[in-house]
Amino acid sequence: MDQHWQCALRVTQQHVRVLLSAQDRDLLKARLDMTPAHPRAMLTLLEGLSLWSGKPLCVALSVDDNCPHWHSLQLFGDEFWPVDSPLVQYELVPHVHRGAKLSGLGDFRQLRLAWQRRTP
Repeated sequence: MDQHWQCALRVTQQHVRVLLSAQDRDLLKARLDMTPAHPRAMLTLLEGLSLWSGKPLCVALSVDDNCPHWHSLQLFGDEFWPVDSPLVQYELVPHVHRGAKLSGLGDFRQLRLAWQRRTP
């Protein structure tokens, strides 16, 4: 597979949204609980996506303003900050404010914008 996958995570107080896209099309959308059953669940999920694509995955991480203690929510295990691996690297990006209402899995435009705002 010779395409570059883009991944974005948005952390809120209630859940984390995952958006995986390539060449202007969505490959995967997910809304996950903030308390995974295993401390390596998020990293393992992202590493699996990286293995599937055959390339390291750069993840744009966006955190809501009303979630100041997101790092203590066990989303990334016992670590204060998400730990990079040979397959996954994180980049913190500013949260983009929009007034859209959620339906279904929600609006993923903010994650697309987060990816675009990351530092190359």
